[in-house]
Amino acid sequence: MGRKSTIHKLEPEVRSYIEKLLRADQLTLDEMIAELQQKFPSNETPSRSSLHRYQKGFNEMTNSLREIETASRILVDELGDSVDDKSGALLAQAVTTLATRAAFKAHESEDITIKEISFLAKAAKEAMQARQLSFKERQEIEKAAREKLLREQKEKLDELEKTGEVPAEMLAKVIKAAYDL
Repeated sequence: MGRKSTIHKLEPEVRSYIEKLLRADQLTLDEMIAELQQKFPSNETPSRSSLHRYQKGFNEMTNSLREIETASRILVDELGDSVDDKSGALLAQAVTTLATRAAFKAHESEDITIKEISFLAKAAKEAMQARQLSFKERQEIEKAAREKLLREQKEKLDELEKTGEVPAEMLAKVIKAAYDL
């Protein structure tokens, strides 16, 4: 990528204040600069153009996050709060989408650093792990449901055996054939 923006070079306190102003979205760029000069007089104030570039990227990122949040909220409304196959897949897809966007943005740049390549590789790895985790969670949920069903059926069969309505030999044959118990 190109050189670091002047916003990224600022102290974290100043940068976080800029982000707070951007989230509030109530001031013009010139008003933001005046606010920064007043609040942080000893620090270097970013130029109007660098603030505008940072605002553009910040808005793209927040819009993307809002879209994912809205999709998640709709999914939870339709499917409920429990984690299942579809919500786990949505989370994995969101991570994959964000990693892909970062890769495309890095590709647009003419020069990319080793640090950025490392970051993209880590993001891709985490996206794959999210997909694997979703699959493993589904398997564990299915296994737990099967075990619960077998326990419930075994309890009902035990109750049936205690009542004596069905001969024990016949019940044993049914259990062996159906459940291999």
